[in-house]
Amino acid sequence: MHSPFRNPPSETTASQLLSWTLIALACVVAWDFSGLDLAMARWFGSSHGFALQNNWFMVNIAHEGARKLAWAIVLGLSLMIWWPLGLLRQVPYSRRIQLVVASLASLIVMALMKRFSATSCPWDLSEFGGLAHYVSHWAWGVTDGGGGHCFPAGHASAGFAFVSGYFALRHTAAHAARLWLAAALAAGFSLGLAQQMRGAHFMSHTLWTAWLCWTSCWICDLAVTRYLARQTRITGAAPEAAYSAD
Repeated sequence: MHSPFRNPPSETTASQLLSWTLIALACVVAWDFSGLDLAMARWFGSSHGFALQNNWFMVNIAHEGARKLAWAIVLGLSLMIWWPLGLLRQVPYSRRIQLVVASLASLIVMALMKRFSATSCPWDLSEFGGLAHYVSHWAWGVTDGGGGHCFPAGHASAGFAFVSGYFALRHTAAHAARLWLAAALAAGFSLGLAQQMRGAHFMSHTLWTAWLCWTSCWICDLAVTRYLARQTRITGAAPEAAYSAD
């Protein structure tokens, strides 16, 4: 039986990935300037706040549980650099390292951006029972009177960070890479939506998180691919075989 994990390498080229990245960027920017963030927030919140802000399931399962699960997955993938299981047995050692490093890089980028962000959460806005006023995250250096540190959507990055798997797999298992990408995007948008329903983020926060994680993972992929190509020129070995630890 044909296995979806034994496909020939992906035919996706760097120029195609660049096109997708720029198209996605244009869509995110278009959403930013559409003014739909507040309109969507009003679906879930009112002057009395957000009904689901302290909902047990949303807080303990969709928020805390998902965050802990994401770190458990990172730990598991880290161990599988040396002891791969299932699909990852077919992924070269260098690409398994890439998968973990790119995921961590995405999470770190999101955490650093949130740390220095002046943007407050929807639940902080006066329209939803808080004290802050709405200020676009494009208004750098302008405070909104709230607590800030709410952009981008760090929680959604617990799903989007695993877009790294698409880039690690696409060189040897194109179909599996696309399935992994779909799962990572579904997880990220689901977590982002859960936080929007609680009033913790705007949709733009989730969209920017998706784009930033994708771009961070692609940059890692480009760096690893270039490194392996250079090593191939030096050693004469196949780029993936030269760094297999299996």
